[in-house]
Amino acid sequence: MEALLEPVFVFKLNPSFTSKNPYTVHFPNLPKIPSKPLVVATCCAGTPSPSPLLPQDSDQNPLQLSPDRTRDRRKVARNAWEKLVRWSRSWRSKAKTDVLERTKKVVVLGGGSFGTAMAAHVANRKAQMEVSMLVRDPAVCRSINENHFNYKYFPEHKLPENVTATSDAKTALLGADYCLHAVPVQFSTSFLEGIAEHVDPGLPFISLSKGLELNTLRMMSQIIPQALKNPRQPFIALSGPSFALELMNKLPTAMVVASKDKKLAHAVQQLLSCSHLRISTSRDVTGVEIAGALKNVLAIAAGIVEGMNLGNNSMAALVAQGCSEIRWLATKIGGKPATITGLSGTGDIMLTCFVNLSRNKRVGVRLGSGEKLEDILSSMNQVAEGVSTAGAVIALAQKYNVKMPVLTAVARIMDSELTPKKAVLELMSLPQVEEV
Repeated sequence: MEALLEPVFVFKLNPSFTSKNPYTVHFPNLPKIPSKPLVVATCCAGTPSPSPLLPQDSDQNPLQLSPDRTRDRRKVARNAWEKLVRWSRSWRSKAKTDVLERTKKVVVLGGGSFGTAMAAHVANRKAQMEVSMLVRDPAVCRSINENHFNYKYFPEHKLPENVTATSDAKTALLGADYCLHAVPVQFSTSFLEGIAEHVDPGLPFISLSKGLELNTLRMMSQIIPQALKNPRQPFIALSGPSFALELMNKLPTAMVVASKDKKLAHAVQQLLSCSHLRISTSRDVTGVEIAGALKNVLAIAAGIVEGMNLGNNSMAALVAQGCSEIRWLATKIGGKPATITGLSGTGDIMLTCFVNLSRNKRVGVRLGSGEKLEDILSSMNQVAEGVSTAGAVIALAQKYNVKMPVLTAVARIMDSELTPKKAVLELMSLPQVEEV
């Protein structure tokens, strides 16, 4: 019988494994494998036993783990998760809450969808906090104060009782601890110049607006202090993948606050973060702002691809190329590559390009379907920043000598100097170069 026994070499994961009459083989020239001895499993000729290394059945998955390996893998994953949870709980127990406790009033400039969503979010953080919205539309103002609804943007979402609205800048800004700026970029300069006399020089401005000013190519970090005539006005940029509707519905969201003042960034992080809104901090204001401005233009391009029914391959290629173009310009201006691949870069780009809630993408879809730009814009009640930003982006790219084929094509389409179909043909005919 022993003559019929043939050895099959297998690695044993469980040191407690025992086998009847194992044939132990020693290889003195091979390195030892701790806790995983090499053993011989015996089988009888004519009735071979299955081996994890030599599957006997063509239907058997060769990558299927043995029960011992599965248990070890699960144990590793469980231990890693438990360590992560313990670290998270320890961090939360040490997190400061003094900023929220001492904040008595927050002012929100603008009564649009995102400004309203952030007003509701901040108001829900603390019932005793006063949240004042400065809006220009008297009907929206009455709707918020009398019925606690912004009838224009969120007619089905009741706002917290501590949210009020006013059209008087002095009343809105008086005694404010923080200011959320939600006015579209192209209107920000004139708006801020009109309220400058009521703004405290030390009032931190948290910018929710994304884009570049058309004629000056300025970002919000430049527009706000210059319009207020205060170069030391505290500034923070808030960015990341975040639709206003999902914020109103308290769905899990992650964003970034960027400021050159590290303490200020952490203060705003305390003010805004909660169980459904995760806030990271950054000091790369330039990278965050450039990514936020350019992703709106790229979203229009993504919409055009969808509107023309060019397929998923085209969409993936276009967005990948657009991400590279954004990175090229951002780093040339002084932004960090890590910012462009983070929440405020790739995260925001993916949301804006792939989800139909994006108003910039919707503009592109309708353009790709054959509609005229003027008809599209006249039918919208929200501002698609990418439409006005496209030309400014290309001017900025020329200033820094950066080639941006996709975003340049969008600018040409916005100027009615290029059709979407012609743009696609030209982009596909560009020289095929080595990817760097």
